Amino acid sequence: MSTPPNALPSLTPTAIDPVAARQRKALWIAAVLILVWGANFSVQKMVFREMSPGGFLMVRYLIMPVAAALLLCWRYGTHWPRVPKADLLALLKLGIVGHLLHVGLVTYGIHWSTAFSSSLILGCGPLFTLLILRATGIELLTRGQVAGVVVALVGVLIFLSDKLMGGRFFASAGDLVLLVAASFFSYYTVAAKPLIEKHGGVVVMTYAVLLGSAPVVLVSLPAGLQVPWAQLSPLVWAGMLYAVLISAFLGWLVWGWVNAVRGVARSAPLMYLMPPVAGMVAWAVTGERYTGIKLAGAALTLAGVAVAQFAGRRRDPVREAVAPVD
Repeated sequence: MSTPPNALPSLTPTAIDPVAARQRKALWIAAVLILVWGANFSVQKMVFREMSPGGFLMVRYLIMPVAAALLLCWRYGTHWPRVPKADLLALLKLGIVGHLLHVGLVTYGIHWSTAFSSSLILGCGPLFTLLILRATGIELLTRGQVAGVVVALVGVLIFLSDKLMGGRFFASAGDLVLLVAASFFSYYTVAAKPLIEKHGGVVVMTYAVLLGSAPVVLVSLPAGLQVPWAQLSPLVWAGMLYAVLISAFLGWLVWGWVNAVRGVARSAPLMYLMPPVAGMVAWAVTGERYTGIKLAGAALTLAGVAVAQFAGRRRDPVREAVAPVD
């Protein structure tokens, strides 16, 4: 008995795969987010021309807790999730590491360095994650990962060679601060994993913001009080809101959704587009210029980070976590 023609798969209309459509949507949204994050480095540089990094930090951590509380109310109403005291202490430590130390150092590092350098140096975060995982005995490094780390470090030295040879030590100090900041984010990534598995990403992110904001405000208060707030232009206020709410807060929420739809392994490589985007935006907006050696060093750094990040024996979302963007 022959099969009816209308039953042949080749003759039937192709149904729209909702999963594939959702992943395509997530890919386009991720691409827009990379543009938002890449531009944020130049936006912050613009803001810092009108106010101090300390003043920016004070405003940021007056806004962030409000946004975190509103998110919790939208998600859970007035009944926020209960967290044991031991986990609250761990979340406080995350808040201090992730916000006071990481974001604080990133803010000053971006101010002292350039937009392109900041994006590239922060992109080295996965290297520190690997080293932390190795130091804590969670994962051994393969030869490919070790080679990737070495290549990335050589690339960073080549990238920074023009500053070092030119005696621009203040800008080089900013890059060093950013490297330290990247290491704090890597620690945050590893330490947050068991809490995220237990309480979920939204709870961990919002509670860490709520608990970590007060120390940042206290430390940055003297600098914030010196800012002539009434004299700031609408453009500067728009830049602050862009950096705090759109790039940082909403950006991480959207990136979490993208990872949930596409998977961390498929989404993480998109982060390697951020330094080129940051460099092009800085070139077009702030007039940054790049030598061939600098571009070669940047390419070598990103290649080394990619090899180190994805040459492991197993795929681990902690190791593949995206580089910090603030």
